[in-house]
Amino acid sequence: MKAKPANWSSARRLLKCLRDVMAEKGSAQERLDKIVCTIATEMVSEVCSIYVMRPGAILELFATEGLNPDAVHNTHLRVGEGLIGEIAQRRRPLSQSDAKAHPNFAYRPETGEDSYSSLLGVPLLRSDRVWGVLAIQNRTRRHYNREEQETLETIAMVVAELVAGGELLKPKDLRQIAGETTLPLRIEGVRFNHGLAMGQAVIHKPEVVVHRIIAEDPQHEGDRLIAAVDGMQSDLDAMLNAVDEGSAAEHRDILEAYRMFAADRGWLRKIDEAIKTGLTAEAAVERVRRDTRARMRQVHDPYIRERLQDLEDLANRLLRYLILEEPVQPEDLPDDAVVIARNMGPAELLDYDRNKLRALVLEEGSATAHVAIIARALDVPVVGRCPDILYQTEPGDLVIVDADHAQVFVRPTEFTHQSMTETIKLRDTARSSLANFTNLPPITKDGEKISILLNIGLLVDMDMLGRTCAEGVGLYRTEIPFMVRSAYPDVETQTELYRRIYEKADGRPVVFRLLDAGGDKRLPYWHDLHEENPAMGWRAVRISLDRPALLRQQIRALIRASEGRPLSILYPMIAEVAEFRAGRDLVDMEIERARAKGWPIPDPLSVGAMLEVPALVFQLPALLRHADFLAIGSNDLCQFLLASDRGNPRIASRYDPLSPSVLSVFHQVAQQCNAAHKPLSLCGEMAGQTLEAMALLGVGIKRLSMVPSAAGPVRAMVRSVNLSELTPYVERLLSAENHSLRGKLRDYAMDHNIVL
Repeated sequence: MKAKPANWSSARRLLKCLRDVMAEKGSAQERLDKIVCTIATEMVSEVCSIYVMRPGAILELFATEGLNPDAVHNTHLRVGEGLIGEIAQRRRPLSQSDAKAHPNFAYRPETGEDSYSSLLGVPLLRSDRVWGVLAIQNRTRRHYNREEQETLETIAMVVAELVAGGELLKPKDLRQIAGETTLPLRIEGVRFNHGLAMGQAVIHKPEVVVHRIIAEDPQHEGDRLIAAVDGMQSDLDAMLNAVDEGSAAEHRDILEAYRMFAADRGWLRKIDEAIKTGLTAEAAVERVRRDTRARMRQVHDPYIRERLQDLEDLANRLLRYLILEEPVQPEDLPDDAVVIARNMGPAELLDYDRNKLRALVLEEGSATAHVAIIARALDVPVVGRCPDILYQTEPGDLVIVDADHAQVFVRPTEFTHQSMTETIKLRDTARSSLANFTNLPPITKDGEKISILLNIGLLVDMDMLGRTCAEGVGLYRTEIPFMVRSAYPDVETQTELYRRIYEKADGRPVVFRLLDAGGDKRLPYWHDLHEENPAMGWRAVRISLDRPALLRQQIRALIRASEGRPLSILYPMIAEVAEFRAGRDLVDMEIERARAKGWPIPDPLSVGAMLEVPALVFQLPALLRHADFLAIGSNDLCQFLLASDRGNPRIASRYDPLSPSVLSVFHQVAQQCNAAHKPLSLCGEMAGQTLEAMALLGVGIKRLSMVPSAAGPVRAMVRSVNLSELTPYVERLLSAENHSLRGKLRDYAMDHNIVL
């Protein structure tokens, strides 16, 4: 049997039929029975069935046209069981021309569906919860097209309103379905920003519930859309203008990119087309938003997924303008809010009162997402990639966010609650006591001077130099301003940014790491970076040397911004001496260009290399003849040395930077740098962990660059250690056969009263 072609007129006709059915008198069950008949007829399907979610994550057949009527209310599938259960579990459509061939196919003999081959099913979604599944079936192996799927998804919006409206199910069942889980829950995720916090769950539900779906006058709905878009864009402009252009430049860059999405013609055109099918303006926005979400889940490129999240955020804002619903107000928040969301756009986080926001938990996202960048600037702990936490948490639940260990506790046990409460108290006490160390020099008990430097990527973080009394910036990540713009910043823009960094440094040294793009740091205007293994692909200096004009522009901007002051440039991801020499040649070219133009020349000029690739360790003598200094990038180097992804929970126990092999490499590097009289620093998470930092001192690394919040604890550790005793002890451990030296080092610290 052939399907009728799906188009705007047929979709509009079907919606009108459903509207008439919904307006009829009779019980909700009677209307549901008529709905499946109408859908089956209009979509030329032998079968149309509606499964409704019951307490206990059970899907019950509530209505059908084509299957055995006796199966209604007698056929049940668990979420995840069969194709219907998979649609509910994955919360997205499923189309199969040969359903029986699917590995998750489950046959229920009482339904009599054995003669049907093809299936198209969509979830019934409302308020971002699954309330059931709508499916059609045919005997022939029918390939359902995209238009048919979109039509069924639109219909599902109408059916979801009926199911979740309270007429089909008892109120207690509705409440139980909306919040099934009441037991303690522990979920592991990925740390996006460190910290420990506790508070009440605030469920971030940007989706506005759309009640009016079918339009009476498409022209009127189009006018409503135009008015709402104008209002939203005006408010975004006001938000943008409210950002301080001095201390929050990156905030402004992110919001400017966000504002560009709000004017995207392709996005607005899709909404207008959905209105023409017979939907109201708000239902059309919701329809496009869900389609965008479905597409986002199929995209593997992290940068594209993050930008699509900005689009979804905008759709939710536009819905509020159409329905005239106000966002969450500061007075509505508890004083200790832990916001839980699937994902967020940058402006959404700024909507929350910073004085009440304790932590952020995301189901999705990445450390390079705009919202993560904003959260780090606000010093908010963030754990991301926590599967299904949004659906297992109720508003007001007690939540503990241990971002340091990438875990979240929802409704924790009394023991966990007490333990974490004590830990938070101890941490607060420790922070208070560490404040006494702020103005004390980082000198060991036996008089060794240690350099404490900061890793910084946002201009606003430059203020932390004064607060932490850090010696300078050991690593300024220049790629973040590149990532948040929609186009490559020109020389003038870069020069202005670097000049402001110099001003905020106020004479303290700053090491500028050149553009480290690629890998997990995607630039929106470079579209050819998709690779099977991006961590070891075309990234960092490899991109820069292949596109020397862009690299020279950055070097030129740094030279101009220095205005004759000291300039330290660091090349990332150097794998061989030849790469570094090629990079240094470009610096020399730009110096000659500046001299010819009469610009002040940086004095002194230092060009260094990041040691992140193990192969470079075997070329150190040659490298040190050309490099002015060296910086170990411990995050990448440790991963490559151990062949372990530090973000992979399956092999987390295998990744330990305090292994004898890793520390032995660090020791060799330190010895060679000392012999060549070349400065060596370490930039990475190790430098900011007190135990790891102690081990680094023991292998001879005395310049540590870390996140600002780690400066106080590391300073206290430094002042409590005797380096002349620690060094020989650590050197003896390097020949050990243990998987990790962590336990031995911790015992040493306890025995010698070293502050960790």
